[in-house]
This record gives sequence, C-alpha cells and structure tokens, in this order.
Amino acid sequence: MFRTIDIITSGLVAQRHRLNTIAENVANLNTTRDENGNVSPFQRRFVAFSAEKNEGRGVGVEFEVQKDTTSDPRMVYEPNHPDADEKGMVSYPNINLVTEFVNALEASRAYEANVASFNTTQRIGEMALKILA
Repeated sequence: MFRTIDIITSGLVAQRHRLNTIAENVANLNTTRDENGNVSPFQRRFVAFSAEKNEGRGVGVEFEVQKDTTSDPRMVYEPNHPDADEKGMVSYPNINLVTEFVNALEASRAYEANVASFNTTQRIGEMALKILA
C-alpha cells in the first residue's frame, strides 16, 4: 500500500510542477528580455513526463521542465518599444494564452484524479485494518 501512495505522490508533485510551469509561462507572456537584461524573448517552458522505473516495473512519475526551442517568437510591429529592432519589430514569446489555460485545466484535473486515488487507497487501508481487528 505504501508503494501505491508513493506512486500517487509522485503524480501529485509532477502535476504541481506542471501548474507552476504554466503559471511561469503566463507571467512572462510579454517578456522581451532575459534575466541579464539582454533583448531575448522568454522561451515557453513545458513539462515532459516519463515513467519512473525500478527493476522493470513502473514506480512513479518522473518529469523534466524543458524549454520550447522549436517555435519562433511572435513578432509585433511596435516602433516605439525600447526593444524594437531596426524595422520596428519586437520579439515576444510565442505563448498562446488559450493553450496555457487548457493545459492548466488538464493539469488541475490530473491533480484531482491523484487526490481521489489517494483517498480511495486510504479507505482501502482503513477497511483492511478493520478486517484484521
């Protein structure tokens, strides 16, 4: 039963990191500079999941936060912007707010499913203790 709880906990942690990553994307929707102050649009992050394995058996969820390096920045004509190039174009992160919202809903539902699994596992454990008593 403790292994089941460990698996559920790894899913909860992974979904929490996914929600945090989505929040970071939304917060940096209009960020045109990197942390050093150089003109460079924020690169969208996403969480990649994989099965954690132990002796060939799945024992949880592993995750890795990755940068989306394949999509081009969103170019907007704003000649008065301090980060505009010589053509008046500003490079903004290629973050779609609707996509991030849908991803957040999905992560939230997955988190809720893990909580429901935890509660069910807890009830099964309680019933087993009653049977043994």
